[in-house]
Amino acid sequence: MRNDRTSIRNRRAVAAPVGLGALSGVLAGLAALAIAELVSAAVRPQAGPVVAVGAAAIDRTPAAVKDWAIRNFGTNDKLVLQAGILAVLALLALFLGIAALRFRRAGVAGVLLFGLVGAVAAATRPDASGPPDTVPSLAGAVAGAAVLYALVGRLTVRRRSAASSGGPEQEQEQEREQGRARGREQDQDQERGRGRGRERGQDEGWDRRGFVIAASAAAAASFGAGGLGRVLKGSAAQDATASRERVLLPAPGSPAAPLPKGTQLRVPGVSPFVTPHNSFYRVDTALVVPRVDATTWRLRIHGRGVIRPLTLTYDDLLRRELVERDITLTCVSNEVGGPYVGNARWTGVRLAELLAECGVRAPSLGGPADQLVARSVDGMTLGSPVEDVMDGRDALLALGMNGEPLPFDHGFPVRMVVPGLYGFVSACKWIESIELTTFDAYDPYWVQRGWARRAPVKTQSRIDTPRPFARPRAGTVMVAGVAWAQRRGIDRVEVRVDDGPWQRARLATEASRDTWRQWSFPWQATPGGHTLTVRATDRTGAVQTQQRTKTVPDGASGWHSVVVTVE
Repeated sequence: MRNDRTSIRNRRAVAAPVGLGALSGVLAGLAALAIAELVSAAVRPQAGPVVAVGAAAIDRTPAAVKDWAIRNFGTNDKLVLQAGILAVLALLALFLGIAALRFRRAGVAGVLLFGLVGAVAAATRPDASGPPDTVPSLAGAVAGAAVLYALVGRLTVRRRSAASSGGPEQEQEQEREQGRARGREQDQDQERGRGRGRERGQDEGWDRRGFVIAASAAAAASFGAGGLGRVLKGSAAQDATASRERVLLPAPGSPAAPLPKGTQLRVPGVSPFVTPHNSFYRVDTALVVPRVDATTWRLRIHGRGVIRPLTLTYDDLLRRELVERDITLTCVSNEVGGPYVGNARWTGVRLAELLAECGVRAPSLGGPADQLVARSVDGMTLGSPVEDVMDGRDALLALGMNGEPLPFDHGFPVRMVVPGLYGFVSACKWIESIELTTFDAYDPYWVQRGWARRAPVKTQSRIDTPRPFARPRAGTVMVAGVAWAQRRGIDRVEVRVDDGPWQRARLATEASRDTWRQWSFPWQATPGGHTLTVRATDRTGAVQTQQRTKTVPDGASGWHSVVVTVE
C-alpha cells in the first residue's frame, strides 16, 4: 500500500504559474480563429465562426436591442458586435487555459465545444451552403484544442523515480533511504535539496524552454495562417471588384429631369440635396459585405401569379431601357432628427415592367399575390406590397447610384429602390430572387422580429443647423434642415422658438415628391438658452404629428427640437 502511495505521488503533476495557463488558452483561441479564417477563405467568408456566430446573435437579438445598437453605434454597430464577440472569446480562452492546468482534457473539450457552436451557427444560417460551412469552425476547434493540449503539456511535468525499474524490494529500500535522508538533511539549504532530488532521479519543474518554443511557434503559425486567410479572401473578392470596374452604365433612356434652380440652399451646415455614396447611411445585418461577381449574378422572378418565370443576368438588365430618378430613402430605425435618411440619383430598370412581362397583376386587378419577397445573397428577406410596386411609382431594380455602378456597401450588382416605403420593406441589397406570395403565407425577416408588414414613410422634418448645444452669437441665425414625405411631397415647414408661435420657413425648390426638400428660417436670436422646434406639412394637408413614438414597429414620429445657447 505504501508503495502505491509513493507511485501516485511520483506521478503527480506540478503546476506552472496560472498566468501561463491563461496565455496557453489565448494562444489556443488565436490558433482556432486563424485556422478558421484560413479555411473560410476556401469555403466562403460568411462561414467563419465570428461572422456566423455574430449573424446568429443578430438574428436572435430583440428588435428593441437592435434599434438601441443602431441608435448608439450607427453604422459601427457591426464592428462593435464583432469586437464584443472577440472579447467574450478571449475571456473564455483565458478560463479554459487556466482550467486545463488541472483538468487538461476538460479544457481541450471546451475548445472543441465552442467549435461545435460555431459550426452549428454556420450551418443554420439562411444562406448556408450545406455541410462545407461547418468546416472552418471545426477545423479551427481542432487546431485550438491541439495547441492547448501541447502547451499545457509543457506546463505540467510528471515526477519520475530512477529506482522505479528495480523491483518492489529496491523501491521500498529506496523509499526508506529517502526518508532517512530527509531526516538528516532537513536543515540544509534549498540548493542542496534540489541536488538531493536530482540524485534520486526526480524532476519537479515544468518545461520552461519547451513552453517558450511551443508558444512562439503557435503564435507565429497563427498569425501566418490568419494573414494568409485574409490574403486569400482578398483575392477571392478581386473577381467581383473587377466585374464592377468593367461596368459602363449606358445612358438612361428616361433620364432624371435637371434639378430646378434653388433646389440646393446656400446655407452652411444643411445636408446637401444629393448625398454622396460614401456619406449615405448603411443599415443592414451583413457582418461581411457580400462581394458579388456581376458576371455570375442571376435574378430569378417566380411565385404565385407568375405565368412566365424569368431568370435575368446583369447584362440582361443593362440591355433594357434604364430609368434615372432622384429618390430619397429612409431607414425605419431613424429616430426623430436622426441621420438614417439620404437622397441619391438612382439608375435602374422599372420593376413593374419586369413583373408585367412575367404575367404578374396587381391585387387591385385580380392578381393572387399581394406580397413581393425579395431575397438577398446573404439570406435576408424583405417583403413589399405588390400594389405599391405596380401603382406607377418609380420602383426600380437599381444598378447605379449617383452616376456610378452601385458601391458594394449599397448593394452591387443590383438592389431594389421603392420610393415611399421604409427600407426594411423595400430596399433589398444584393438581391438574387423575387418571389410573389401573400402576406398571410410568409413573414419576411423583420416581420418575424416584431416589425410591421406594411410601412409607408411618415412625414418628417429635421434641423441640421444649428447643431444641438451650439452657441451662436446674437443676431440673425440661419436655422435650416430637410423635410421629407415621399410620394406626397412637402408643402410647408414651420419653426417655433421656445413656446412662441409657429413661423413659416422658406422652402427650397422641390425636385420631386419622392425627394426630400431643404428649408431655412432666419431667426433673430437673443441672448440666452432657447429651444428650436420644426414640423412639416405634406401635400395631403397632413401635419407632422407631435406624438412621440419609437421606431418599432413602423417608424418613429414626433417633432425634432434642438437646444442652443445664444451668446
